[in-house]
Amino acid sequence: MTNADQWRYPDAIVECEWLFKHLEDKNIRVFDCTTYLHYTDDHPSKPYDVESGVADYKNDCIPGAGFIDIQNNLSDNESNYSLTVPNFQSLGESFKQLGIGDPFHIILYARNGMQWATRVWYMLYVLGYENVSILDGGLPEWHRLNLPTEPGGTYFSSAEFKLTIKASYFVDKDSILTAIENKNSLIINALTEDIYLGQSRRYGRPGRIPTSINIPFHTLVDENTGKFKQVREVKNIFASYDITPDRKVINYCGGGIAATLDAFLLHQLGFNAISVYDNSMSEWAMDKRLPIETG
Repeated sequence: MTNADQWRYPDAIVECEWLFKHLEDKNIRVFDCTTYLHYTDDHPSKPYDVESGVADYKNDCIPGAGFIDIQNNLSDNESNYSLTVPNFQSLGESFKQLGIGDPFHIILYARNGMQWATRVWYMLYVLGYENVSILDGGLPEWHRLNLPTEPGGTYFSSAEFKLTIKASYFVDKDSILTAIENKNSLIINALTEDIYLGQSRRYGRPGRIPTSINIPFHTLVDENTGKFKQVREVKNIFASYDITPDRKVINYCGGGIAATLDAFLLHQLGFNAISVYDNSMSEWAMDKRLPIETG
């Protein structure tokens, strides 16, 4: 296997078979990150309702897994937008209380798409905790392999880690306005093509941020297995848009979730200048002062 066939951090993606063999490792802590979005017609102020996946977790989870409630534990509940990242200091404390910190290897999964696991990975990466992996294929792959599950109910003791905050990895609308005019910046829309083209009013005003290109997060995942596509496939998808590691890349979507899957794989390909527009189209489409494109 050549370097072109390997992720930059191979251990950041783990297989279900590997995890099954290491479930008794006391230095591994596994977390279910499942969150559901129920899309509404209350546009533009409320494109979706957020539901924790904790009920499903309590019924069925990977043995020994804890649960991360992204909406209630890791989001700014005073924000006008769902799932906004909170103050970094308070976010760090929330993670520590969940049991995330040294010396533990954190493995994240969801039952409804890896974007929920990459959202948590991204927040931890921004805070400086990098001993974190995504379970490739999540719980559906675990089920497919007929691996054991149990009712959820695990709570871990708190842990500690030193915050080394990469604040620039989350950007706001002012940063986007600057990037639109900067030829060295590239803006990636991770939503589905119909939303990108303006054929859906899910977030209010239809369309996309000007100059942005469309790489839907689901195109980076194998539609049959739900696992990440192979390294060469992912690399070719990004390369087809002339996306190279020397460029600054901003990822966005509807609310900063799907964009983290694109960002995670860019990171795995060796990109360093990556960021996520946190409130994404939930904010952008609501502000009529901001430019938008369709077609």
